[in-house]
Amino acid sequence: MSSAAQQLPRTESRTLSGHEGAVLAVRFNHDGKYCLSCGKDRTVRLWNPHTGAHVKTYKSHGREVRDVNASSDNAKLVSCGGDKQIFYWDVASGKVIRKFRGHNSEVNSVKFNEHNTVVLSAGYDRSVRAFDCRSQSSDPIQTIDTFQDSVMSVNVTNTEIIAGSVDGTVRTFDIRMGRETVDNLGHPVNCISLSNDRNCLLANCLDSTVRLLDKNSGEMLQEYKGHICKSFKMDCCLTNDDAFVIGGSEDGFVFFWELVDAPIVATFRAHSSVVTSVTYHPTKTCMLTSSVDGTIRVWT
Repeated sequence: MSSAAQQLPRTESRTLSGHEGAVLAVRFNHDGKYCLSCGKDRTVRLWNPHTGAHVKTYKSHGREVRDVNASSDNAKLVSCGGDKQIFYWDVASGKVIRKFRGHNSEVNSVKFNEHNTVVLSAGYDRSVRAFDCRSQSSDPIQTIDTFQDSVMSVNVTNTEIIAGSVDGTVRTFDIRMGRETVDNLGHPVNCISLSNDRNCLLANCLDSTVRLLDKNSGEMLQEYKGHICKSFKMDCCLTNDDAFVIGGSEDGFVFFWELVDAPIVATFRAHSSVVTSVTYHPTKTCMLTSSVDGTIRVWT
């Protein structure tokens, strides 16, 4: 094992407990000081993962909360779930500023754009929708409905909207040119994430394979295997130096792969059930995992 691989976070420093039922996602905030989680118990929770302190609970969703995302200034958050709505929250007060509507089925994924002015959402209704945070309107300003099946994951850069779908495609929409690029992976895509240098895309597919794509050309650069991903929506991500790929597994394990040649460099049992989410600290050697077992774990 390389010295870099030996530095990967594999020591459990604490468990964050409080959710009742499965935790469906956990996310570091922009600077990594706090994290947000959401789950089957219809709540969003704010934590300090470095001390283990539970800071706040956000309640308004009528069904399970599937995704949550913090604005880059940490003042706002957005969440989505089984009640077909997107909630736009004030972090400090815990109040809902606006409920965005337009999806006619469950919403799987939400993201702020770079300037925190637009929220992007992806849903079971085969669409990605964009909402203006500055407007008083609750309706979408744009709807992208070229997908053939549920859209599971959405990402955004300052020029592109990128989404992964059960139809086996990753679709990139150039906001300036109004152009759509389709990369067909041939297997249902349940999570996409961007490399930190924004040059590559990771796609977690339901054939138990994570695929690395060149974002601009769509070229398949590498495949990562060994984990089980057949029926659950599970995150994948890169370490903050883009040297390793991280993915959860349906048997409770977490896998680390070396980016370039794709060997498994580390794997360990992180949870007693499906690992739904992995997120890596923006600057430190620290990782969070969440699970169907109802816990969030902090690894250093």
